[in-house]
Amino acid sequence: MKSYRTPRRSKRASWLVCLLTLVSIGLWLVQQFEGSSFGKSQNHFDLPHSAPEEKSQAAESAEHVGGYEVYRGCQLLEHHSNDGDSFLVLLPDGRQKTLRLYFVDAPESAFRRYRNGETNFKRIQSQARDMGNLTPEQTVEIGQKAKNFSLNLLSKRPFTIYTRWDSPFHDDRFHAFVEVSFNGKSRWLHELLLERNMARILTKPADLPDGTKAQIQLARLRKIAKDAKH
Repeated sequence: MKSYRTPRRSKRASWLVCLLTLVSIGLWLVQQFEGSSFGKSQNHFDLPHSAPEEKSQAAESAEHVGGYEVYRGCQLLEHHSNDGDSFLVLLPDGRQKTLRLYFVDAPESAFRRYRNGETNFKRIQSQARDMGNLTPEQTVEIGQKAKNFSLNLLSKRPFTIYTRWDSPFHDDRFHAFVEVSFNGKSRWLHELLLERNMARILTKPADLPDGTKAQIQLARLRKIAKDAKH
């Protein structure tokens, strides 16, 4: 005689196995979800804050006056391009920079022909007119005197520069005011050159570090240049 209970038990056992399997899968999914959420939470708090860009150590250590960075104790470095109004300088932090004086342009100290075939003759002619309708030879002679004056003065003792690191030619040359000791007094190098008729007023004007406006200084320099020609 056949039993009719065996299929029911088998069917019930199958449902029980399926149910346990589903429960197991559900528990596993919950654990995975919780673990994933916890991991995300941890990652959120463990993420390092993005560090701000480090400021230039040199800029931070520099003294600031009137919107300029101030570097005291600078020294002149020898370079074939050094001239009356432009020269290579060693800063106290070890950097080497070529500086160009505000307000003034000293004449070329030599006739030059460049690699591309061009010369500085037109520039010398322009300088000759502004210096009092001089000959090119006379102008270059003044340029040599300006070069000797500036380089001798700067090589005697350390000096101070004031700069905003603006580049007149968008290269590695930067405008600056150069403060030197002359006859026991602190003087601006660009004024000393004008007093000796060794430069013309031409390049970029700027407010002085002490707050004197550029136009006021420009008027003063024009008087200095006029007096120097008499």
